[in-house]
Amino acid sequence: MNLYIHVPFCARRCSYCDFSIAVRKAVPSERFAAAVLTEWEGVQGDAGWSSSPALDTVYFGGGTPSRLDPAALASILDGLRARRPLAPDAEVTLEANPDDVTPEAAAAWRDAGIARVSLGIQSFAPAVLEWMHRTHSVEQARSAVATLRTAGFADLSVDLIYGLPAELERDWEADLAAAFALEPDHLSCYGLTIEAHTPLGHWAARGQATPVDETRYAEEFLQLSQALAGRGWEHYEVSNAARPGHRARHNSGYWSGAPYLGLGPSAHSSTGGERRWNIREYAAWDAAVQAGEPTVAGQELLTTEQSRIEALYLGLRTSAGVPVDLVPAAVRERWVASGWATPGGGRLRLTAEGWLRLDALVADAA
Repeated sequence: MNLYIHVPFCARRCSYCDFSIAVRKAVPSERFAAAVLTEWEGVQGDAGWSSSPALDTVYFGGGTPSRLDPAALASILDGLRARRPLAPDAEVTLEANPDDVTPEAAAAWRDAGIARVSLGIQSFAPAVLEWMHRTHSVEQARSAVATLRTAGFADLSVDLIYGLPAELERDWEADLAAAFALEPDHLSCYGLTIEAHTPLGHWAARGQATPVDETRYAEEFLQLSQALAGRGWEHYEVSNAARPGHRARHNSGYWSGAPYLGLGPSAHSSTGGERRWNIREYAAWDAAVQAGEPTVAGQELLTTEQSRIEALYLGLRTSAGVPVDLVPAAVRERWVASGWATPGGGRLRLTAEGWLRLDALVADAA
């Protein structure tokens, strides 16, 4: 079983963030941990999970999970184990902000059972961090990596964002070089999108920020792809790359269509073609848990055609690609001729140029 736990608490909202978060100066760690475990107890009888006795992956995402008291993280993991054992090689990941990483916190995370940390650095340019409303400095980012290594974390991921507005004059090549200099094991690199109900969305609506033009966006993505290939990294999904042996198993489960369970506000679950999602806002989710009411806000059962399109989209996101017969012959021949895909071993894989056109290609094959 793959388990995701959404921890919504943040010190402030980043300018681009459209996730379900709760800005809190004081984080209600104990209350949140207890609520998650109450929700965990409530799903034990669900038919979709009865055949999955062990937890293969646990992912604390957010929000900013590193703002939870380490004792609360430990109590959650202990509560999970009380019902389902962790697999001997379970991948347990914590998303963290650099300014939350201290020697004491890192040691406590290790003691609690966290094996992997995903560090939200986003950029090494001070002006960009300020524009993003990030709460850490460049020096804190570098220090956090060193602290985590000293604490014994042998599986460390770093997040970066590309495709920023031109007026920021961000040097993407310099940010990539700075990230590689820290010698992480994994990189997650996301192209910036402007969502309407974010600070960035409001800036764009007032003409105070402009989206990067498509040419620059494509150049930065291809620059990333080339940098990864030159260092022998595996660019195994559109937004993710790793040193050999360090792919994120939890996220890989999403792309392969494996079932997963979500706990916490806004968390999603999927099994057997059925999807469901939790109440989005923390306060409403917490109130439902405390009242013993359902936390599920909605659900849907995918049709055969919807499942096919999803398998196509998720598969084409990855370096594994999809079975060739999932794409009509005339369509795949056009893709190969255009340099957007390569066939081999009965599968069709998108090139970096193809990944830039992912949504259009999925629509083309649908």
